[in-house]
Amino acid sequence: MSEKLQKVLAQAGIGSRREVEAWIAEGRIKVNGDVATLGLRVTGTETVQVDGRTVKLPEIQQGRRVLLYNKPLGEVCTRSDPEGRPTVFDKLPKLNNERWVVVGRLDINTSGLLLFTTDGELANKLMHPSSQSVDREYAVRVAGEVSEEMMQRLKEGVLLDDGMAKFSDIKFFNGEGYNRWYHVVIMEGRNREVRRLFESQGVTVSRLKRVRYGCIFLPKSVPVGTWSELGQKDVDQLADLVGLASKPVHQMNPQEAAKFRRAQQKLRPRQDAEKPVKRRGKVRMDNR
Repeated sequence: MSEKLQKVLAQAGIGSRREVEAWIAEGRIKVNGDVATLGLRVTGTETVQVDGRTVKLPEIQQGRRVLLYNKPLGEVCTRSDPEGRPTVFDKLPKLNNERWVVVGRLDINTSGLLLFTTDGELANKLMHPSSQSVDREYAVRVAGEVSEEMMQRLKEGVLLDDGMAKFSDIKFFNGEGYNRWYHVVIMEGRNREVRRLFESQGVTVSRLKRVRYGCIFLPKSVPVGTWSELGQKDVDQLADLVGLASKPVHQMNPQEAAKFRRAQQKLRPRQDAEKPVKRRGKVRMDNR
């Protein structure tokens, strides 16, 4: 497998893609002793020099990778937290020369399905507001009565402080009294959107869990606080939702597969606490 030279050098941290493209145009980069040209593809085994200095190329990974993570309460969707709180990245398997990109964040008091991928284009497409084919489904426990009139208003649209918002679907699931569960579907990813929609009707969300993102459902086989890697079929369906062509999922060699298995075995299934986590700082999230 090969990649464009500017992409590989950007992954190596030499500069941005645009900077590398400018250096190629200026003749500052050589590959195996020859001056590089725009559009040149490399496999990672070549000798590359930038201004006469040899640069070590990162290993070129094959295909897409997508992880499904069952987020517990109390974790934040940042790579590091200044307050020392656990993050959703803490227990993910380590990668060489790549990084996991989170697809659609959840706030500290929201649990459930999170997707991670090594394909930045796929992540951006799945999160972009123009991707109307990618809806999100949540299980919601509501403290308060939700009438049929309220449900109709929430489907027709409610004016929030950042514009009109609505559920594309809302259905009663089960429960009674102050333990009523609903399933709702939204098409956007605004800050605390699910909570704010219910609050506009005078009721409070006491539990919130994402159970679906696009065509991917949260399976019972993935306990809270653990992850699973998606296979070719699921990854292709995600890509097809946003108009991207199929790519083979990365095939792990025996050593890498063993490393992943050890990482999974270290994960201890965690149970969601009933008590929400107290907020100690403002963390911007994209969809709740």
